[in-house]
Amino acid sequence: MWKSKGHTLRYKAVFFDAGNTLLYPHPSVEQVCIEVFSQSGYKVDPDQLRDAIADGDRYYEERYWSDDTFWCSESGASSLWVELYTRVAQAVGINGDCQKLAREIYHEFGHHHRWELFPDVRSTFEELKELGLKIGIVSNWDSRLTSLCFGIGITDYLDFVMCSAVVGRIKPQPEIFQMALDRAKVKPEETIHVGDHYYADVLGARSVGITPVLINRTGRQLKADCNTIDNLKSLLQIIKQS
Repeated sequence: MWKSKGHTLRYKAVFFDAGNTLLYPHPSVEQVCIEVFSQSGYKVDPDQLRDAIADGDRYYEERYWSDDTFWCSESGASSLWVELYTRVAQAVGINGDCQKLAREIYHEFGHHHRWELFPDVRSTFEELKELGLKIGIVSNWDSRLTSLCFGIGITDYLDFVMCSAVVGRIKPQPEIFQMALDRAKVKPEETIHVGDHYYADVLGARSVGITPVLINRTGRQLKADCNTIDNLKSLLQIIKQS
């Protein structure tokens, strides 16, 4: 326990997942696809595209559960996304170079204007910093995440950004969480990790003794044996009441 701003706190650091925890595609994956297709002269049916993206999401989950090591390298991550968006382009009936379009979609998501922070992120970061806590990102992502954080204006809040494709380890492997602990110079029992994926975030954090918090941004039905929140304001309550 330590004292900060009138609070007796257990935790000294908070690690966050990135996608669907701190940020989300802007304005949407569907809209980015429409723009890229349109720039190459293809007009697609929105309903058909929506179904194709849903199929792409299922394909991602199948690949993730069968072998998630694609997140361990830049080439593995980019290949997966290009393959996924190629399938989307083919599913909506595009007869041109679908792989080229897929690469363009992938590159679009490397630009910070294609991502938006959830409304509670910046204020939560500010309060965590006022309390004296360290903040880090631990994410299954490629190296572009670091520049995205800079572009959307949160770098000054962060003590580090740890991307799986850079360090060669993925959540839920304990090694990536241990690397984060070493970077933050904190003990597991002094740390919370917040993420939206039970397997990657909760089990991964627990594997090294970090307290997990599962965030549910979408209102889906969850049964979890850990703290579950639907916004980051609730996280602050957990920290202050610990």
